[in-house]
Amino acid sequence: MIAYRDALPADGPELARMAARSFTETFGTLYRASDLAAFLGAAFGDEGLPSQIADPGYAIRLATEDGKIIGFAKLGPVDFPGDWPEAAISLHQLYVLGGWHGEGVGPALMDWAIAHARGAGHSDMILSVYVDNHRARRFYERYGFVEVGAYTFMVGDHADDDRIMRLAL
Repeated sequence: MIAYRDALPADGPELARMAARSFTETFGTLYRASDLAAFLGAAFGDEGLPSQIADPGYAIRLATEDGKIIGFAKLGPVDFPGDWPEAAISLHQLYVLGGWHGEGVGPALMDWAIAHARGAGHSDMILSVYVDNHRARRFYERYGFVEVGAYTFMVGDHADDDRIMRLAL
């Protein structure tokens, strides 16, 4: 049975491994090994995702099955360039391992993210999505996100073409 809970600092190592696995499963073939390794180290190494669990500026929700992390959503400060409302929040990551796609994990995590953001008084949710990640783009559009700009997302030295999407809360 799939269960949901807030991340705890002790989850850091397992969450980092799960996030790196999910990113690699989805995008790993797009990058040179050195670029992928640099990104994974920065995003999911000790100074990345694991350190954000205890940071009050972030909220991280886990999906687990049989005690293993199978997905997560991370909310935090908006760090995209641009003029964003002060009360905006960013959905930095919503990752679900491939074996659980279509099992309702993504929608449950998105429902949590929106409810959490609204409950905390945020006015907008901002995210970026890879331009060719059509599945994710359709998912966000079903929730009412609209494209509002372009963003260069760096994976090591490789520049990806992302789209910034916004949801008015």
